[in-house]
Amino acid sequence: MNCNTPTDVVFSFSGFAERGGRTDHHSDGWGIAFFEGRGLRHFVDHQAACDSPVAALIRNYPIKSRNVIAHIRKATQGVVALENCHPFVRELWGRYWVFAHNGDLKDFHPRLHSSFRPVGNTDSERAFSWIMQELAKSHAGVPSVAELTLTLRELAERIARHGTFNFLLSNGEALWAHASTQLHYVERKHPFAHASLKDDDLSINFAEHTTTHDRVAMVATAPLTTNEAWTAFAPGELKVFVDGALLSIE
Repeated sequence: MNCNTPTDVVFSFSGFAERGGRTDHHSDGWGIAFFEGRGLRHFVDHQAACDSPVAALIRNYPIKSRNVIAHIRKATQGVVALENCHPFVRELWGRYWVFAHNGDLKDFHPRLHSSFRPVGNTDSERAFSWIMQELAKSHAGVPSVAELTLTLRELAERIARHGTFNFLLSNGEALWAHASTQLHYVERKHPFAHASLKDDDLSINFAEHTTTHDRVAMVATAPLTTNEAWTAFAPGELKVFVDGALLSIE
């Protein structure tokens, strides 16, 4: 999620967590990260999200954030363990960066220097470590969102040659999303409407909880709601969202 004013994810997370072992088979752990200013709240659990006590806490704890990344894991590489749960976190240029990946990368073993190395043994964390390493090498100082987007497009294309590389990445300012296969997004803005979850018996009238100035962008593998206009990514497409809106960067 990316938005222009701090917003809680209780509604969307309720449906999302059901996919972690109940309405879908991604039951090998889960995690969520909330940016708050320059700080970060980071929760992971190797239990299935649908049964996790930590997930139950998040469902009932309306943490408000402008950028949130959540992930439910279906293990393809790496054992089911806490250190292999997404999202992963690194520091670069004095800011936290958060990354989550769905897919499977074959024979991806890049050379990594000491600043960025994986803690676990997943292809996902290797990819994240390499992205951080290459961003640091490509930019002497803190680049703009546009500059980062152009660099990330090049890096994503190189990694995607090794397999499926659907990912989310945020530094608390912007949310980048890349699709190799399946990814969808929806932009919520005034006039806000009523929405019903696809994976849980919950609905909400966003108009009762928002102002006319609020904007929210949601990205998910498959649409979380049944009555909103979600848009599919094209294969190989990288998009960036800032303040709840999709940016056009060529």
